[in-house]
Amino acid sequence: MCKTISFNSWNEYFKAPFGALKTNEGAKIRVNSNSDNVYSINLIIEKEKEDLSCEEIKRIKLATKDNKVYEGEIEELLIPGIYYYYFEVEINKDGRNQKLFYGKVHKNGEVCQYAFENLNKYQLTVYEENTTPEWFKEGVLYHIFIDRFNNGNRTGKPSNPKKNSFIYANWEDDPMYIKDKNGDIERWDFYGGNLKGVINKLGYLKKLGVSIIYLSPVFESSSNHKYNTGDYKKIDPMFGDEEIFKELIKKAEDKGISIILDGVFSHTGADSKYFNKFNNYDTKGAYGNEDSPYRNWYKFDDSETGYDCWWGVKDLPNVNELDPSYVDYIIKDKDSVLNKWTKMGVKGWRLDVVDELPDEFVTEFKKELKNTQNDSVLVGEVWEDASNKVSYGQRRKYLLGKQLDSVMGYPFRKEMLSFLKGEIPSYKVNDVYMSIKENYPPEAFKSNLNLISTHDVRRVKTELNNDKDLVKLAVLAQMTFEGVPYIYYGDEAGLEGGKDPDNRRTYPWKNEDHEMIDFYRNSIQTRHRIKSLLKGETKFIYTMDDDVFAYERYLDSDEEDDCLIVINRSEDYKYIDFDLDYDLLDEVGVKYTPGDYGVTLEKENGKFKVDIAPKSFMIFKMKHVSNKDL
Repeated sequence: MCKTISFNSWNEYFKAPFGALKTNEGAKIRVNSNSDNVYSINLIIEKEKEDLSCEEIKRIKLATKDNKVYEGEIEELLIPGIYYYYFEVEINKDGRNQKLFYGKVHKNGEVCQYAFENLNKYQLTVYEENTTPEWFKEGVLYHIFIDRFNNGNRTGKPSNPKKNSFIYANWEDDPMYIKDKNGDIERWDFYGGNLKGVINKLGYLKKLGVSIIYLSPVFESSSNHKYNTGDYKKIDPMFGDEEIFKELIKKAEDKGISIILDGVFSHTGADSKYFNKFNNYDTKGAYGNEDSPYRNWYKFDDSETGYDCWWGVKDLPNVNELDPSYVDYIIKDKDSVLNKWTKMGVKGWRLDVVDELPDEFVTEFKKELKNTQNDSVLVGEVWEDASNKVSYGQRRKYLLGKQLDSVMGYPFRKEMLSFLKGEIPSYKVNDVYMSIKENYPPEAFKSNLNLISTHDVRRVKTELNNDKDLVKLAVLAQMTFEGVPYIYYGDEAGLEGGKDPDNRRTYPWKNEDHEMIDFYRNSIQTRHRIKSLLKGETKFIYTMDDDVFAYERYLDSDEEDDCLIVINRSEDYKYIDFDLDYDLLDEVGVKYTPGDYGVTLEKENGKFKVDIAPKSFMIFKMKHVSNKDL
């Protein structure tokens, strides 16, 4: 029942500006009445409280204009947070006064009538301004799982192998876990990738177009993945040492590549200098020592394990992140973990399982990080819409200005791969992406990490059933979308991989898919060559065809060419009409069409008609006609 009024939060005719608001910024609201029975429309604004309940803070009576248009203004909301709004419409029908309630259509900006108790309200994110540095927003990120990337030793043998570990005979062997009868890791397996190996491949990464390297955890640990930290202030000996790490930072910087570290601060390893369950460290660890300097970092109990651990994994004892000595050690001390590595030249951190960290910890981390390195970035591992994430009964404040600059873009991956596999129609992809763009502050959306593989999910090639044409469509979407492209090592070389540990195979040196590497390189070059792809805004287009996804990338400047991106996932030709606010649609600027397919472009009755080949991706340059074009 959407007949009485019209409103769409995605259309600036109805709400301007679009999306989230800064704390010093208001918004104009316009509602159209579709009925002569309407005599009053109120805009209700609610503020979310700590317990996630809402309280009404403003009731704005919209003024009438020509009896069919109602207008009002949301004044500045000075406190950052999640707000909600809806419309209370008063009508007189058959001589009786009634109140109707209008909220948001699920996954859409349109308005719809609801019973009050089922009302789906519009979200309004209010944030403090936070600027992400250009080197990050305009960069291309490459994620390296160090043990599996490259061994830089001349002998090819692992450095400083760990006791009771399993070393693979061949670099090409498939990874496997060696577990005991209880399902616990009995022996950790290693291939021998190290920091020297990363240094040796900096030229390759530079040529590929990479400008940011995100390293899996580098600190000492008993495992191959290092998420069970043993010593936050020491490079794992299998990876190298501080001098080699400094060399990596310097040589990467010389090539215009920044380094981001993975910070695992919600738990440590049981085999660590802090917990020292197995007495492998010459320290008085918290386990079994009530007078340990680290005792208050952990919570001991009467459970079978004897202590609180991350998701029940006894190798990962949880820490009390707000214990003052822990905060000092990780964040505030002059030689804290954050300061030690950031002062060495690290340009950013990725916080592992950030939803396990208290808001206060993340806020203090960001504050100290900016004080130490002003143009640094803080990234968080969030799997959902990060603007409204709820964790342990609390609404998180990741994107409100004092915490994260960027998050892991799992929603991008989920929707794009679901679309390419034929599981969802193109309009649903539009709806999800548009909802996130509406909810995120603009800087956060431009900094979002658009990923299609990580070490925690199946690789894109495997997810798309080894269909190289579809993989190429996913890559091109990454490289033309608003946000930061995120490459998981080896994807560009055609690496496959199912669930962990299969998604952590070694990089296939000397067995690379060179065609795919060239494709990645050319796609990245396209991103940097066309400024609207690098810096522009996004407008999503509803193509009216479930198999065709399209969007515009545009700049406000008339000096730059804007772009139309079109993706056809199907096995068939598609003939699509585009009603665009442009005078010219140039010949194809960039395309991917498997086989010898051609492309047809026509203009008829003011509309552009595009005939797009099966499993194809095309970029068109769009122009307004000016005197100099005539």
